[in-house]
Amino acid sequence: MKRTFIISRVLLGFFLVTLLACSGDGDKPKVNTEGPTYTLIFLDKTRSVNINKAFVAQKYQQAITDLIEQNIRQKGDRLEVYFIHENTSKARALNLTVRSELEDVSAASATDREAAETEFSLSLSREKAQIRQRVLQQLVVQNSGSSNQETDIWASLPVIAKANETGATVKVYYLSDMIESVKGAGRRDFQVKPPKDNAQADEWAKADAEQLKRYTLGSPDITMILPFEPSASVKENNPAVTQYWQTLFSELGVGTVNEE
Repeated sequence: MKRTFIISRVLLGFFLVTLLACSGDGDKPKVNTEGPTYTLIFLDKTRSVNINKAFVAQKYQQAITDLIEQNIRQKGDRLEVYFIHENTSKARALNLTVRSELEDVSAASATDREAAETEFSLSLSREKAQIRQRVLQQLVVQNSGSSNQETDIWASLPVIAKANETGATVKVYYLSDMIESVKGAGRRDFQVKPPKDNAQADEWAKADAEQLKRYTLGSPDITMILPFEPSASVKENNPAVTQYWQTLFSELGVGTVNEE
C-alpha cells in the first residue's frame, strides 16, 4: 500500500508539472502595473437609435463585451454608464468600481503565487460577468418619455472632464448615431440642419470648440460606435457628422478618436 501511495504521488506530481508546462505563460493572469482605468459609456436613448434592430443589438452587445474585457483589469478600475438624451449630464445609470484584488505575492513561493493569481483571475472573471450583465440591462432600457426628443451629446463633455480630474486613464465610448439635436440659440440640430460636407463640419466644430474649451477633457481615448450597417446610405450615415466630432474632439485636446 505504501509503495502504491508513493507511486500515485509521483504520478500526480508528474501530471501537475505537465499540466503547468502545457498551459504556458499565455494562460497565466497578467498582473497589471498601470494605474486604474475610468470607462465612460454613453448609450443613446433617443428616438433615432433603435436598439431592437438585430444589427444594432448585436454590434452593441459585442462592443460592450469587448470594452469590458479590455478595460476591467484590476481593483480600482471604474465604469459608468450614462444615457444620451435631452438631459445627458444628469442621466447616470450605472457607477461600478472593481473590487477584485491581487494580494502581494512578491515574497511568496511559486506555489502560493500561482494560487493567488488563480484566485484573482477567477474573482475578476466573475466581476466582469456581473458588470457585463448590468451594462447589457441598461442597453435594452427603453426611453418612451419626452427626453427622447433631443440628443445632447455636448452634455457628455462635463462628465468626461470630471472623470479626467481623477487622474485615471479615461476611455470613452459613444454607442450613438452622434446626431446632435438640441433646439435653441447657439446649439446644433443635425436632424434639421446637418453639415453639408467635411469643410462645413470642420468650420462648425472649430467655432463650437471655442465655447466648449471651458471643459478640460485631458487626453482620453474616444470611440464612436455607430449603429449603421455597412450598406447604409450617405443620407443615413452622413460622414460629415462624424467629421464634425473628430474635429471638435481634436480641438478640445482629445488624444485618440476612433469610429466603428
